[in-house]
Amino acid sequence: MSKKVFIRPGTPDDDNRDYLPERIKGSDIVVNENGNNSQPYPERLREYRAVLDEDGRIVNDPNAGIAGVWYEYVPESFDPAKKTPLVVSLHGGLMTGWGQCIYSSWSILAEREGFLCVFPNGHTNRFWQMQMFPTRDGTKPPPLAGLEIPDPAPTIEENTDCNFLLRLIRHMEEKYPVDRGRIYMQGMSNGSGMTQQFSRRYGYLLAGAACSAGSCRLRPYLDKDTRALLNQGGPLAVWESHPENNGYGNADREAEARTVRESRYYWMRVNGCGPMPKIRIEGEANMAFYMDGKAPYVFNDIKLRDHGQALDEAFFYWDYLFAGTRRAEDGTLLQEKTPLSTEGDAFAAAFVPGLKTVWWKNEVTQLSAAPVRWQKLKYHGLNGGELVRGEYTCVPVRFLAEMAGGTLCVSEDTLSAVVTLPDGCALQFARGSIGCMIDGRMRAMYCEALHREGELLISVEWFARAVMGWTATECGGVAYVTDHFAELSAFMADLIRDLLTDRAFPENFIDEALQDRATAL
Repeated sequence: MSKKVFIRPGTPDDDNRDYLPERIKGSDIVVNENGNNSQPYPERLREYRAVLDEDGRIVNDPNAGIAGVWYEYVPESFDPAKKTPLVVSLHGGLMTGWGQCIYSSWSILAEREGFLCVFPNGHTNRFWQMQMFPTRDGTKPPPLAGLEIPDPAPTIEENTDCNFLLRLIRHMEEKYPVDRGRIYMQGMSNGSGMTQQFSRRYGYLLAGAACSAGSCRLRPYLDKDTRALLNQGGPLAVWESHPENNGYGNADREAEARTVRESRYYWMRVNGCGPMPKIRIEGEANMAFYMDGKAPYVFNDIKLRDHGQALDEAFFYWDYLFAGTRRAEDGTLLQEKTPLSTEGDAFAAAFVPGLKTVWWKNEVTQLSAAPVRWQKLKYHGLNGGELVRGEYTCVPVRFLAEMAGGTLCVSEDTLSAVVTLPDGCALQFARGSIGCMIDGRMRAMYCEALHREGELLISVEWFARAVMGWTATECGGVAYVTDHFAELSAFMADLIRDLLTDRAFPENFIDEALQDRATAL
């Protein structure tokens, strides 16, 4: 980290409802929508329009190359005497290169790190040319905002946008002292799809790729005859971010969960990753690090986020992955220590009611009894009816004592128990009682203590919050407990459930993808 950076204030345009208001360009106007938050237009962002030949040189003859528009950001901290990393960042559909710059934080991060950024435009109607349509039957989708989506090229080698990106990278290499072992690509939505597409074919040119709000179904990337994964780019450090409320291109949450899962399996297989990640939840960022393969893969689910990219994502990409990833001259992908640890949460447990397994210290461990999802009811005065006032995950007191580093003393009939914490505080629980005796003082829990399989169970949410001061968060029937601020999100809950049911990386995932025809719209 070479330079201190700061966020510039902007003029909010809260009444705006356009996807990319054109008046933002060159101004300090900012917009804030749950999928896209912007920064003021950077003063150092420069627009270029030119025709590039195969070697990336600017030529005057439009028939001798590909015409394109791109935006370069050269930070004040750039040192022309040093080899410098390059980030190629791709906009979403209906956007532009300058829009991608202000809807991301790459230019801010570039000032801190001194690297170069380039933000190109897609060539057709503000779209990138994809090799398949995101529809269930492969038919062309209707226009978006009145603009036609470009048809696929006959082959990826004939794809106009892919070819222009190759030329633009060469152009930047000739213009600046680019470190060819540290070229990274990132994209959002349609730009994420292009990043995926480029990486599968030309990934050997990159040190890393990051994809936001653009998971890819597995079916288009399978050989029709052999059912092998289609990939010519080889193992690549890949980060995939999934907005929890993304929705785009999928029939429903279940269909999107399958798409997210298939995209994860694809890169796990290509990169040779093992099935067990290290999980870290940092606020709303739900990350799973697969670092044990030929190349790392990082899964990220962003709580409550809608379709788009989060403003801080570039910092996550860099500090957790890109800063430690580079290619040697022989093309070998090298992974070094990153500024932020990828070891996962040192203290965290995840429970699923009905499963006798728990995610504890980044491993699957057995419980003495399966957790129970229990409802706290009101029924007096309702003429036989009832109201649910609370719903909690009850787990064995035995395991909670272990989490707290305490000791457990159970009565002979197993109907009551005392947990003694490391500081000497004693907590007594009894079957059927909502009360907990804490050093001689009774306190009511969220719900009564249960007795299952010869074990006492109490609400893990109450124990975590009221007794230990931990964080307890729940989503999709999964409860996650840790010692810091965390918000469990839907796709991470799906991943954890897969870990606890021995479906972390099923051998038959390709067969399942081929059988499932409801993955996307």
